[in-house]
Amino acid sequence: MKQIIQDVRSGATTVKEIPAPLVAPGQVLIAEAVSAISAGTERYVVDLAKKSLIGKARSRPQDVRRVLVKMRDEGIRNTLAQVSAKLNDPMPLGYSAAGVVIECGAGVQEFKPGDRVAAAIPHAALAAIGRNLVAQIPEGVTFEQASYTSIAAIGLQGVRLAKVSLGETVLVIGLGLIGQMCVCMLKAQGCRVFGTDPDPAKRELAMSLGADGVSAGRPGVSDVDAVVITAATDSNEPIETAAEACRTKGRIVLVGVVGLDIPRPPFFKKELEFTVSSSLGPGRMDPVYEEKGVDYPFGQVRWTAQRNMQAVLELMRAGKLPVERLTTHRFPVDRAAEAYDLITTRREPFLGITIEYGEPELPKRRVQLRSAGVGTGSLGVSLIGAGNFARLVMLPMLSKMEGIAWRGICTAKGVTAESTGQRGGFEFATTDVEEVLRDESTRAIFIATRHDLHAGLVSAALRAGKHVFVEKPLCIAASELEEIAGTVGEQGERCPMLTVGFNRRFAPGVTRLKSFFAGISPLTVSYRFAPPHIPKEHWTQDYEVGGGRIIGEGCHAIDTCVAIAGSVPVKVYAESVGQAGLETSDDRVAITIRHANGSVSTVSYQAGGDTGFPAERIEVLGTGRSAVVEGWQDGQLWSGGKCEKFSAQKDKGHRAEFTAFIEACRKGGAWPIPWEELYGVTWASIAAVESLREGSSVYAEL
Repeated sequence: MKQIIQDVRSGATTVKEIPAPLVAPGQVLIAEAVSAISAGTERYVVDLAKKSLIGKARSRPQDVRRVLVKMRDEGIRNTLAQVSAKLNDPMPLGYSAAGVVIECGAGVQEFKPGDRVAAAIPHAALAAIGRNLVAQIPEGVTFEQASYTSIAAIGLQGVRLAKVSLGETVLVIGLGLIGQMCVCMLKAQGCRVFGTDPDPAKRELAMSLGADGVSAGRPGVSDVDAVVITAATDSNEPIETAAEACRTKGRIVLVGVVGLDIPRPPFFKKELEFTVSSSLGPGRMDPVYEEKGVDYPFGQVRWTAQRNMQAVLELMRAGKLPVERLTTHRFPVDRAAEAYDLITTRREPFLGITIEYGEPELPKRRVQLRSAGVGTGSLGVSLIGAGNFARLVMLPMLSKMEGIAWRGICTAKGVTAESTGQRGGFEFATTDVEEVLRDESTRAIFIATRHDLHAGLVSAALRAGKHVFVEKPLCIAASELEEIAGTVGEQGERCPMLTVGFNRRFAPGVTRLKSFFAGISPLTVSYRFAPPHIPKEHWTQDYEVGGGRIIGEGCHAIDTCVAIAGSVPVKVYAESVGQAGLETSDDRVAITIRHANGSVSTVSYQAGGDTGFPAERIEVLGTGRSAVVEGWQDGQLWSGGKCEKFSAQKDKGHRAEFTAFIEACRKGGAWPIPWEELYGVTWASIAAVESLREGSSVYAEL
């Protein structure tokens, strides 16, 4: 299928052939007929992409700060390599389109194939989206009209926040696409509407749409009840103009992007109310609403993003929002680059620009990228999932290893699969896991998806006869662990290789510790893990998706303790800090682990401390010996009253781990991590959460 993509590195806007998305539970798959360009928003993205690296940095100072922190923690070379890889990530453009539903995911009842709908989706021939960002198109409304729905809903949300009522006077600053829509919606609300814009053609259009007056500069009206700012400028003038025009206790709503140096005197004197409108309305950017399809109660949240979309469609049907009069240019999707050249160069006047897709196409979920085959002695490898870790850490390291023949790359988003596959030298890109599992030339699969998908993919890949490397965790629930154990047991000696991304046990620092304490048992191991704070809304904090931070990340520390102690866990007890005033206490936990050989480990997993403090520290004590590794940089080995210092090289073991897996796949032999330890570490991670909930120790079934 065709999709419009922005290349962040080169600045080029292109139309690419990518795999069609699969429809997930709660989603609908839409064949787009028409999509509308939001010129202000999309021009900003395109302009940013066309800037030099220094220009990009100046525009995104917050990203520069994150890079500097990463350089300190992981080294300059690794950080620069990851930044370079990040610049290769493609950006889908667009968010407002209309078309026909062709598939519905599980749980979707309000839509069916054949329905005409508007949706908050990118410019693409096919797009999958959560049902709460889709609205039925009423009879009499064309696809072109409906393609403006998401853009119009942004304007409507701004109008709602202005809290206007019949007979009030409202000033609209900026008479671009959304500004014109706001004029229409405010008139439908029974308001007197005035507008200001330097473009005479836009002022004339606003008057024809019902505006009561327009001006080029300062408005010819004062003491207005509300101001809606839809301009796009770095200037502070719109804010100053709004404050000057408002009556005492007036309301100002910012929908566009302008300078925000708010002048205190008029705001203080008039007690003005200022609000920044957020996109389509409540629910937008909330993963529970968008991805899980959980709607807000009608009685508590009258106007959600979806209900705003439905409202603007009804205004179109009633003739009160004549968006068809706003369209100035139409382009077939193959000529989309011309549309973006128009909005960036502004070589001629424009307002509404639409993209047309022609006849709907059937989903094609595999795109052939090249035909290289697998050479003699090479290992055919495929990848499922291509998030940040896979793209920025896993692939760059694996690509430097000899004897790997990249086969298929599978991601939920075809854009990522195609882009990563092209850069990485993969044979094909797909959104369908079965394409990878059926590929006879694939001998090993790397799994780097969200955590809730790990268990099912691991079992399916093992049953398909593929060696499996799954990024941690192995799974997120006890039932999933038993399912995988059943699969391994069924396969017996024929079971393909399985390992989990517990990289720290392969780090040089841990290797030195294991060698230093070889033959000494039991040991006492203490591991302090102090990662940065992650908001509770992040998917890793969702127990159904990420498993929470203990299972999803704390497992690293548990595995390292198991590797050093040389023995699996048999008893786990966990306790968290008090919960008063905290978003969550499950990421500030002390975990005590007893091992089968009598060793005892303690994991202090404490998120949210100062980010300048070394995040990880390991201390080990055994008969006559002590050792410490601090921040994967400095190590000390104590014996006989003497200290040997060594460098841990800021190496967390990723490269050694990948090498061990690839070599084991090629040559056979022992698994890089024994199955008993993979099982034991995963059991202990899940048991730690169980212990937190029950307040008691959890024992392994021996």
